[in-house]
Amino acid sequence: MSKSTFTILFYARKNQVNRMGKAGIMIRITVNGESVQFSSKLDIEPELWDATNQKMIGATKAARAFNTLLDEIRTSLRNHYREIEKYEAYVTAEKVRNAFLGITVRQQTLLGTFRKHNEDEKKLIGISVSAPTYAKHDRCLRRMEEYICTKYRLSDIALKEVSHSFVVGFEQFLRVDKACNQNTTAKFMQTLRKIILIARNNGWITADPFINYKIRLKKVDRGYLTEEELHRILQKKMPCTRLEQVRDVFIFSYFTGLAYIDVRELTADNIRTSFDGKLRIMIHRHKTQTSVNVPMLKVPQMLLKKYEGTLPDGRLLPVLSNQKLNSYLKEIADLCGIEKNITFHQRRHTFATTMTLAKGVPIEMVSKMLGHTNIVMIQIYARITNDKIGRDMQVLSGQLGEIEKIALEAQL
Repeated sequence: MSKSTFTILFYARKNQVNRMGKAGIMIRITVNGESVQFSSKLDIEPELWDATNQKMIGATKAARAFNTLLDEIRTSLRNHYREIEKYEAYVTAEKVRNAFLGITVRQQTLLGTFRKHNEDEKKLIGISVSAPTYAKHDRCLRRMEEYICTKYRLSDIALKEVSHSFVVGFEQFLRVDKACNQNTTAKFMQTLRKIILIARNNGWITADPFINYKIRLKKVDRGYLTEEELHRILQKKMPCTRLEQVRDVFIFSYFTGLAYIDVRELTADNIRTSFDGKLRIMIHRHKTQTSVNVPMLKVPQMLLKKYEGTLPDGRLLPVLSNQKLNSYLKEIADLCGIEKNITFHQRRHTFATTMTLAKGVPIEMVSKMLGHTNIVMIQIYARITNDKIGRDMQVLSGQLGEIEKIALEAQL
């Protein structure tokens, strides 16, 4: 962004004097060729005004005091100019005048609001905010700092300066300069929109820069494992304890549908006997705090028994970091001849698709077991496999036997 030109001029209105014969001292400030003028609230005898040096003539005590006031005004105007230049996208003479006269207070800034939001959110980690959510918002803040510095050469920007073009420019910066994919970019834009909503709700801005801007999330098929692929993983003899443990954690999660963080934090207190005398996993999802009640099938019971009393800190399963799990799962996929890019989160899709929905479990029940807050969220998992279509059509054919017989006999 190019530097603004800024000048300050004091002049006496000698053609207009008051009843005491004094002329008012006016101030003219010019920014990039545009000027505004206003009164300094000072006045002087016209013959004592030095128009060339813009000060009162003489070395008297009164002259020194008068000129000191002029210097203070000049310094104050320059400070307001620098403040506006630092925090806003552009400076105008009117903005400097209004700031000097106290017509406007200091603008709320985008990064200032963003940092305050993140600071408040950080205090709620483990209470109502998850660590990954905070990390996501912190990354967005850092990207925004880079964008404002790169595009506008500023350390911050006033909320009122955030326009539609600013929003579009941020999206372009993410896609081009930071090489973010469409969905990563969309999530950053959702975070920015949240900050803008906070500003609107507080009355700091009135216009919505997101009007006529649509955040576009691309539907992604994360994939799932077929029963045949799961059989390979189950039957494969792992060459080392490390991979065996990763396989066990993966299979446990496949049979329960629990998210990574919920498996890692699972304790004996979460395993309870329900009213029907059967064991169930009863937790509140770490991400959404929704309650989850999952029946403990034979396989997860067997795996918990396998590691019972062998792990420190009351842990039930040897859960590594998510990054290591995904890395080792790729090794397991290679050993089992599976060409898919297996991730730990993928077995959640497999639970929803292969384990439950394909077996005829109602979608409402699957949504409840996954701990979703509404039925819409399950739709990303709700694939219909060819096997299930075939089985369902066979059932339908049996139910339509009589009407099929009549139609065939009628030879339509």
